Order: sequence, then C-alpha cells, then structure tokens
Amino acid sequence: MSTRALAVDSLAVAGQPMSRQAGTRVKILVDGHKVTLNVYDLSQGLARQLSTTFLGKAIGGIWHTGVVVYGHEYYFGGGIQHAPAGTTPYGTPVQVVDLGVTHVPKDVFEMYLQEISPRYTAETYSLLTHNCNNFSNEIAQFLVSATIPDYILNLPNEVTNSPMGALIMPMIQQLESTLRANAVPQAPQFRPHTDDPASQPTLSGGKSSSSHVEQSKFAKSQDGEKNAIVPPLVKSVGEHEKTPANSAKKDPLGDARSKVQEEITREFAAIMATGTLRASEAAALATKKVMQRYGDTTAAMN
Repeated sequence: MSTRALAVDSLAVAGQPMSRQAGTRVKILVDGHKVTLNVYDLSQGLARQLSTTFLGKAIGGIWHTGVVVYGHEYYFGGGIQHAPAGTTPYGTPVQVVDLGVTHVPKDVFEMYLQEISPRYTAETYSLLTHNCNNFSNEIAQFLVSATIPDYILNLPNEVTNSPMGALIMPMIQQLESTLRANAVPQAPQFRPHTDDPASQPTLSGGKSSSSHVEQSKFAKSQDGEKNAIVPPLVKSVGEHEKTPANSAKKDPLGDARSKVQEEITREFAAIMATGTLRASEAAALATKKVMQRYGDTTAAMN
C-alpha cells in the first residue's frame, strides 16, 4: 500500500521530545487507503458466448461493479449498499482494477455518501442511464480523481446501438427490475455463512439477504420508521485490532495519522458549511489544506 510521508523535525514520542540540535528528522507515515474496483459479469460468461449471435457484436460481459475501500465494498442496487470486502452476493469478481490510494478519511466519505444518497435509490435506478457502474465511477472520482474503465461505462450504448438492441429491451427491463430490488440475477457463486443468523438482515421483500451484506444505511427507509440518514454501522480499518492487550502500547505513527484525519474532517465540515463547493471538491480542498499546513510547518522548522 502506498504511503504519504510528512516530515516533522520535532515530535514527542512516548513522552520523550526529540532534540532539534540533534537534527533528527522523524517521518510520520500517513497511510492512504487502497481503492480497487471489483468487476463482476452478471451473465456468468453467457454474454461473451452469445453476444455476437444475438447482438451482431462481441460483448465481454454484463458488468456490475463495486468500489472496495476501508475494508468494505460499496455498490448501487436498491439504494447505496455496502458489505465487508469479499462477501457481496455477486461472488468472485472476474477482474479487480487498481484505482489508486485515497487520503480521504472514512467519515468524510460517509458524509459524501449521505449527500448523494437521494440520487441513488431504487426509484432512480436505470440499467441504461443510472446504474451501479455510474455510481462506482462517481465515488472513484471522489476518492482518487480517477474514472472506471470505459468499456464498462459504454456497455449500455453498445447494447442499445446494436442491430438487435430494440428486440432485447424487454429483457433489459426485466433485469432492471431485478437489480432495483437489490437481487442478483444469477445464482450466487459463493457459499453463504449460516452460523450467525443475526448477520443476515432481511430485504424489503421479506427474503433473507446474502451473508454479511448490510442494507444501505445511507438512504432513508421507505417505511417511514427512520427519518434521518444514518451512516453505516461499519468499523473502520484497524478497529478490530484494538484489544486490551495492545491498547496500552503507544503508537506515535497511528496517533499522528489519526490527528491528520481529524483535521481533514474538521476542515471538510467547515468548507461544506460555506455552501460554495460540492462534497467532492470540499474533500479535495480540505485534504490539500491540511497537507500543505504540515508541509509549511516542516519548512518553518528547518
């Protein structure tokens, strides 16, 4: 995983301040979070085999994507969904694309998801114009200023512009209804864990969801019981490692990383309060300001 280093000349580590005269330079490694794109073929290979015959052109697959970051996979189906990485009902991805490394704190990302959640609901889902791949592309730009591969984004146009495109519209509409309900068109490729019934929440249709997949906490519930948008109840990366046995140990690099992320979060909130920038622009500006602040401090110390 890539890291970003902030050089600081004087830092108290475990209660012992470092001497400026000694000229010791301590580098605080602020770890970034790796961002990848999981690519799934909803046709499970059938599109590649039959597309030339039925569409008059070769298509690699019917693509579904999800963005993996902070140990979870985020995707769009019946609203914004999330699940621990590797446990979505779509099985094993046919491809994993490395999108880069983000320094956006997880809580800032969750605030961003809350902001865009009204645009990503079961009602707004459209297989051709507003689908999971459009969602993945938007949050990829927010996290790492990158886009997902064109062959994924351009798939709807390739299908509808094919010689047989008009004839398969009923099939597309049926598939769209399935995905709106956050269901998987084909049989899952993995064996769900059944030892923990509490980890299997039910979908709105009454059917049990796949193992460990959580319903979206970024969208308002349709039954009216919840009026506020609630962030997902997901522990951030590293929280599982905090045990009584190691909690007493000092981790100066971890403390510094937390401090930087807290400052980014505060800066982000302040910028958003002005109402002049979108969330993605505010996050980028907040991160830049904090990193520059540390860089200026280092220069002054030198």
